[in-house]
Amino acid sequence: MPLSPHFDDAGAGGIGLLEKNSRTARDREAVMKRIAIVEDEVFMREELSELLSRAGYKPLPVDKFEDTAQALLDLSPDLVLLDLNLPGAGGFQICRELKRKSAIPVLVLTSRDQMRDELHALELGADEYLTKPCPRERLLARISNVLKRFEGRPNLLEGPGCLLDRQSYTLYVHGRSVILPKNQGKLLELFLSHGDDAVTKEELCLGLWGTTRFIDENALQVNLTRLKKTLAGLDMDCRLIPIRGTGYRLVPAKQEDTGQ
Repeated sequence: MPLSPHFDDAGAGGIGLLEKNSRTARDREAVMKRIAIVEDEVFMREELSELLSRAGYKPLPVDKFEDTAQALLDLSPDLVLLDLNLPGAGGFQICRELKRKSAIPVLVLTSRDQMRDELHALELGADEYLTKPCPRERLLARISNVLKRFEGRPNLLEGPGCLLDRQSYTLYVHGRSVILPKNQGKLLELFLSHGDDAVTKEELCLGLWGTTRFIDENALQVNLTRLKKTLAGLDMDCRLIPIRGTGYRLVPAKQEDTGQ
């Protein structure tokens, strides 16, 4: 299905990479922005790829639909164009998984024009919703707007069911945002940066105070206890556990505390 019944070569041309003098400000801003295209119809996928290339974006067409959400997380694009009617996991499920695990913006582009579908996609975290056929100018404008809204989002760290802005220490969890006290933000940033690995007491002290000298361990325990209370109070899907002889680790709430 074409984006628009009026989508033709005359309308799409004139903004190729070889015609640098005619580029608009939007085209220059778009350079190097990587956009994943999750669309199972070959013609539509190729048409979108060409349109994005001509507009100065780098298209990343997805043509395999097994574990699509994880494939997109591995690609880590600046934006995902997502169809809803897909083989395997549908677009709704892919959107849900992406938004649960990352801050990647999602623009749904689908032939499903029912209000309930749009509302459901937005409830799952989609950042924009467009129906086909769609004029190319509208699509490019919405892409540009979404990308602008997400400028600076690389500062976000992903955790179990949460996102942390490492600049402001704003924690996004369960559809709300909370600004953490500075020391709690520093600690959570360390744990999220280490993923499944333990963080040593020395690393925690360096992160908090920039030194390991003359630090009373009780001071570290006080800050860790405060962070634990904050995580519990926000009903987060993770907790801190001690790792014997090493330090501490952030784990999913359901994981057994083995102490190993």
